[in-house]
Amino acid sequence: MPARVKSSGSTHARMLAVYGKGGMGKSFFTTNLVSKLALLENRVLQLGCDPKHDSCNALFGGVSLPTLGDTWREFKEAGREEELQSHHVIFKTPIMQGAATVYGCEIGGPEVGRGCGGRGITFGFDLLEKFGLSQWALDYVVMDFLGDVVCGGFATPLARSLAEEVIILCGNDRQSLYAANNIARAAKYFADMGGSTRLLGLVINRDDGSGVAEHFAAQVGLPVLLKIPLSRQIREMADACQLALVDSEFDALFTGLAQQIMTRTTPPVTMEQVTPLDYNNFLAVFGAAEPDIVPDGASAVELFGSTTDVRPLPVIGLEAAPMGNQPDMDPPTQHVVTRLLQELGMYVTEANRDPKKGLILTIDGNTTICFGSDQELDSKIAILAALQKSGEAYRYVDLRRPASPLYR
Repeated sequence: MPARVKSSGSTHARMLAVYGKGGMGKSFFTTNLVSKLALLENRVLQLGCDPKHDSCNALFGGVSLPTLGDTWREFKEAGREEELQSHHVIFKTPIMQGAATVYGCEIGGPEVGRGCGGRGITFGFDLLEKFGLSQWALDYVVMDFLGDVVCGGFATPLARSLAEEVIILCGNDRQSLYAANNIARAAKYFADMGGSTRLLGLVINRDDGSGVAEHFAAQVGLPVLLKIPLSRQIREMADACQLALVDSEFDALFTGLAQQIMTRTTPPVTMEQVTPLDYNNFLAVFGAAEPDIVPDGASAVELFGSTTDVRPLPVIGLEAAPMGNQPDMDPPTQHVVTRLLQELGMYVTEANRDPKKGLILTIDGNTTICFGSDQELDSKIAILAALQKSGEAYRYVDLRRPASPLYR
């Protein structure tokens, strides 16, 4: 077995995030990378960050892990939230006939049709931090994220700089590369805002040899870390929840990438050199161009299919409904949430009451405000208003003692 190379001299785990279009094989890639890192004598946690909660299935031989969200809800409904511990949501399993042990967790999300998946991800990270995530004696945490960066919750590792590095998984098709371009744009945005997360590069899955993704990578300024060939046999193994590492060719591919990650010898990337493409330049990668036309609008007569009895309907606004409209929110919380929206334009995406800290709010999926009680509300709102006007970037505010507020 190769000698172990420590991931870093720090005491906390090195955080990697895998992003890419849904269905491109992120869970397949993440599972095999996690397994290879573990086989190279690292302590590794695979963190599924998708409401479908199927990231760790192959890692655990087909077992669908209980999710953090569902388990928390069960404890909450039983009035036992304070009894929830890491062993209820973090699991371990041997791999490759006991050659190594890996850890897995599925954050999950809200019940189907009953909430925002991004908010569930944000809450999951907050709960893991409460369990001591940043202090666990792990070498790596590899996060498997849902498709595009579609909202603040799914961008949490970028927005909060929780991820040290990001790998973008793609294919040679336009849709997956469109997602890759959006992810690069999100990473660039948060880096420009002072974030420390950087992009490692692209991994091309099911590579057909066309070279399209490589051409795209060169245009954006990212290296191609790995090209995983298209293989029916490996796809069938993945569908049967088996590791691709049992195949010598695929084992060699993942060994090479894992060793580069461990020794920090992947091609150097600075966020200054990353240049996400505008739409026309993106289309040019495929030899296409956007026509200089404006499509004809569809009239009400055409849509209704009749020239009679066409009556205007009320317009539905696009403004976000405040969480205060939810019937399960207590009146004090509802009052706070409503004032934040109306007076500061802050949209609360998560509201929880901690027995020790009191009211804790998440704003737009990426900013945490420890409000404490609803006392001295005017002072607390004035502090937030002052922060807004100052232009200071912050991700956490503690307002429990308005006379001495804390933010970072």
